[in-house]
Amino acid sequence: MNELEQYIQAYFGVNQTDLTQIAELFIPTHLNKGDYFLKTNQTCNKLSFIKSGLLRIYVNTEQKEVTQWISSKGYFVTDLASLIFNQPARWNIQALTDTELYTIHKDDYNKIGNLIPQWNHLEKLFIVKCFTILEDRVFTHLSMTAEERYETFFENNKELFNQVPLQYIASMLGMTAETFSRIRKKSLQ
Repeated sequence: MNELEQYIQAYFGVNQTDLTQIAELFIPTHLNKGDYFLKTNQTCNKLSFIKSGLLRIYVNTEQKEVTQWISSKGYFVTDLASLIFNQPARWNIQALTDTELYTIHKDDYNKIGNLIPQWNHLEKLFIVKCFTILEDRVFTHLSMTAEERYETFFENNKELFNQVPLQYIASMLGMTAETFSRIRKKSLQ
């Protein structure tokens, strides 16, 4: 059982037959460091599970570049609004390292509901989990100080601090590079 199958089994609890049918729709793909999974204004037609590597989700605004998230092994990645509603993507998704993915294209993703009768319920649970994670991030940004956000993120993602340019983490945490540097220096003392 590969990483994707283990995740689907653990999260969705589908039987082996359904698990096999779902997993067979995902195709192993590779991105080299610097390659784009998706660029702003393209329509996203795929959903991928990260087997290994790091992807940065970001957007360029008139004032600055904003990192929304750094996705790593064990996460799914897509521009959900673009995938579901066929609208232009608002995010760039770029490989920060060589990245191995399991990718399902939109047409195949839409077939899952026909193959597995309980898929609509399982998909709803998955989207609720994603929404809950997003709510937690918003709550963190609204209720914690910059120092608390830094400490919480550091405790849960120590490995990223050695793999990702720190300005991306600062942006993701809603901080300037200077604020991030000051907090980091203070926490290392």
